[in-house]
Amino acid sequence: MAKFALGSEPVVGSLSSSKKREYRVTNRLQEGKKPIYAVVFNFIDSRYFNVFATVGGNRVTVYECLEGGVIAVLQSYIDEDKDESFYTVSWACNVDGTPLLVAGGFNGTMRVIDCGSEKIDKSFVGHGDSINEIRTQPLKSSLVVSASKDESVRLWNVHTGICILIFAGAGGHRNEVLSVDFHPSDIYRIASCGMDNTIKIWSMKEFWTYVEKSFTWTDLPSKFPTKYVQFPVFLASIHTNYVDCNRWLGDFMLSKSVDSEIVLWEPKMKEQSPGEGTVDILQKYPVPGCDIWFIKFSCDFHYNAAAIGNREGKIFIWELQSSPPVLIAKLSHPQSKSPIRQTAMSFDGSTILSCCEDGTIWRWDVMENS
Repeated sequence: MAKFALGSEPVVGSLSSSKKREYRVTNRLQEGKKPIYAVVFNFIDSRYFNVFATVGGNRVTVYECLEGGVIAVLQSYIDEDKDESFYTVSWACNVDGTPLLVAGGFNGTMRVIDCGSEKIDKSFVGHGDSINEIRTQPLKSSLVVSASKDESVRLWNVHTGICILIFAGAGGHRNEVLSVDFHPSDIYRIASCGMDNTIKIWSMKEFWTYVEKSFTWTDLPSKFPTKYVQFPVFLASIHTNYVDCNRWLGDFMLSKSVDSEIVLWEPKMKEQSPGEGTVDILQKYPVPGCDIWFIKFSCDFHYNAAAIGNREGKIFIWELQSSPPVLIAKLSHPQSKSPIRQTAMSFDGSTILSCCEDGTIWRWDVMENS
């Protein structure tokens, strides 16, 4: 278990000093009556940077942000299981460059949707319980990871339908895994967090031959020699409650729990003894009213800023790479009162989307003069 490094106290951002980028509401959509748990822009393909997807109930919907606050519906996919409730969706890419959507939720089956044909391309069965988050490897966009209530993280190849690795076992999570993320540049590394209050960093380096094998496998996916990764290379207890969102910021980590703040910290590994090391907590970004679990933050493409909603329908946007942290904007609207489950920042951060418990999607655009 990582120990806290002694030294300087973390720098806490001030909620009063705002850099003030002015945003205004340009659209509000009522998608349905069911909560919308996820909203995500397509950062995989530069042709579709202004396209986003949402999930709510057994529906996956694809939209495009157009000029003047317009949101156009492009596609809608309804799952055959009417009791399905999707919690997460991620953009991926087919071999021929066609955008794919990978969605998962309550029933534990992952659906890979081909946005070219608007049909299910594949279904991945493997998790023994619901799926809380799916993320795509930015450098190899046919690899996705899924975090599940079954206490495991799985690595999949969306081309071949293979479950390559399962991160679970002796050193694995001891409760639901709520969030997972690929390292932006180290292709071997992922991080996961969950209801056991820990964040674990895993390495695929010694299993990479299996990842490569998954691309050329011609037999049935079920015959693939899926490997268990039982021990993380680093384990951190930064939070004292559920950890429901973690994202890499370079080699640093952003994570949040249910105590109304995002924490930026540095894992310092000991090469000789895997799993051990120290943690240096660098900064804290306060988010008042963010004290219920399953609220996820998002960043723009270059990770300059993070946007996060709270249980009262407000959004806080923090500049990530300044010290002390600078609050860019606090967004609120008299009719936005429902908990915001996730935000999505556009490529350059000029548009912010939020999806809410009451089935609404809100669009905020930066005002030209700010």
